[in-house]
Amino acid sequence: MKISVITVCYNSADTLEVTIKSVKKQTYQHIEYIIIDGGSTDGSVEIIKRYETFVSKWVSEPDSGLYDAMNKGVRMATGDVIALINSDDLFCDDLALEKVAKIFTRQPELDSVYADLFYVAQFDTNKIVRRWKTGKQRKFRQGWHPAHPTFYVRREVYEQYGLFNLDFRLAADFEIMLRFLERYKISTFYLEESLVKMRLGGATNQSLKNIKEGNFECLRAFKVNNLEVNSVLYPCYRLLPKILQYFKPNR
Repeated sequence: MKISVITVCYNSADTLEVTIKSVKKQTYQHIEYIIIDGGSTDGSVEIIKRYETFVSKWVSEPDSGLYDAMNKGVRMATGDVIALINSDDLFCDDLALEKVAKIFTRQPELDSVYADLFYVAQFDTNKIVRRWKTGKQRKFRQGWHPAHPTFYVRREVYEQYGLFNLDFRLAADFEIMLRFLERYKISTFYLEESLVKMRLGGATNQSLKNIKEGNFECLRAFKVNNLEVNSVLYPCYRLLPKILQYFKPNR
């Protein structure tokens, strides 16, 4: 079974090499590694070129943002399973993809796997700030959803149910997981451990305005997928558990 690992980046020279090394160190051998660069001017391309013998495919060209770049990567992928790890993320250990592959191999009819995630300090990836403990699958309208960088999906799911919706600027990852898991009810398995470290500072969390807009987009995701949600209570269901996780980051 081949896993296509996709990294999208734009002017990410400060963190990109750490991400590439994290993928390169994986013990699982059947990896197709794809890097989609948005036309960087900061040295990111030079970093990619240093690893050309490991990187399976890469492009550097202007795009319409993060989710457009992810769509490019998915279209280029030929693996059985698709993984997305951004240029400021890294795997928690060298066995991460090995663990995912074993689950898919044991359950050949399984559509997806998700796990937990560590938020880490931007300049010290060993400093855990928060653990995103996803827990067993519940309804999205109750505030639950997987951490997207830990969401591993068979390629045919994308082919059957579509790519990232570019009408969403901040929450296309939320919308696609909602679409796959609740609208089309793909099967999934919870791997109860942290597989990915994510540096704090993503676009959605960079300002109160973005947090507000991100929540509005999540509500809109329910609407476009014809799924019911309480628009008044949902932001509380979504945000409160995440706030509480800051008080127990190592558990």
